[in-house]
Amino acid sequence: MRIVIALGGNALLQRGQPMTADNQRTNIRTAAQCIAEVTSGNEIIVAHGNGPQVGLLALQAAAYHDVAPYPLDVLGAQTEAMIGYVIEQELGNLLPAEQSLATLLTMIEVDRDDPAFDHPTKPIGPVYDRETAERLKAASGCAIAPDGDKFRRVVASPKPKRIFEIGPIRSLVEQGTIVICAGGGGIPTMYDEHGTLHGVEAVIDKDLASALLAEQLDAELLVIATDVDGVYTDWGTSHQTRLGQVTPDELAGMDLPVGSMGPKVQAACDFARNTGHEAVIGSLVDIAKIVDGKAGTRVRTH
Repeated sequence: MRIVIALGGNALLQRGQPMTADNQRTNIRTAAQCIAEVTSGNEIIVAHGNGPQVGLLALQAAAYHDVAPYPLDVLGAQTEAMIGYVIEQELGNLLPAEQSLATLLTMIEVDRDDPAFDHPTKPIGPVYDRETAERLKAASGCAIAPDGDKFRRVVASPKPKRIFEIGPIRSLVEQGTIVICAGGGGIPTMYDEHGTLHGVEAVIDKDLASALLAEQLDAELLVIATDVDGVYTDWGTSHQTRLGQVTPDELAGMDLPVGSMGPKVQAACDFARNTGHEAVIGSLVDIAKIVDGKAGTRVRTH
């Protein structure tokens, strides 16, 4: 079975953890152990988030005043390579030596007229208390939005239109390579009025990019791995209930946070509707059970 596994941010960094290289490697090692359990007999493609890492690089760049800060597309490329390297290494330590792995920097086209550019919603970087967030906003002019009981920087999150490297990704998968790609939603790019391709100051949602990736690769299963075991009704209340098998139409009426579960549900619904195959939202540690059909919220059209 061809499976796209989209790793949530918790696979790289737990909420509240310092963004050290050791912490990230420890978390990725856990994710690699979960992925390794489902590699036998399957074709695996791994996508991942990068919000905290991009945010950290942006903060570091802002602290160096001799040159202008690097744009988000360049920072996205840096984190794709950095995170892919660690995932490759940790998977390689678990899998047979003959198993090939590859990380591909992945450019994804967005529409320059996408309305998302007028309404930033995608959180990046660390969390702040209100006072620190307001100081950051005043100093840099960036947009800030609530994230739980904290605040984070938010940027535009346009929809992915096209994956430029889909051909090489498909070729590698067909040759038995485990491919790590579309990290952080891919590198956002667009064509200007002259037909020139260039980067964009934005972040594409990782789950929406993963759904497009899974669709274009003819994947039979999309696994959206996060830090909860599924989609819940009445989340955070004494009446919360996890959904088991559900259709996209049944999910359509749910009011879900745009910065967390909302895009995951949208991605799962898009994949199920466009392909007729199944998408599952569930816990990172349950990946093997998800693939076996025994865990997660399973989204399918029938």
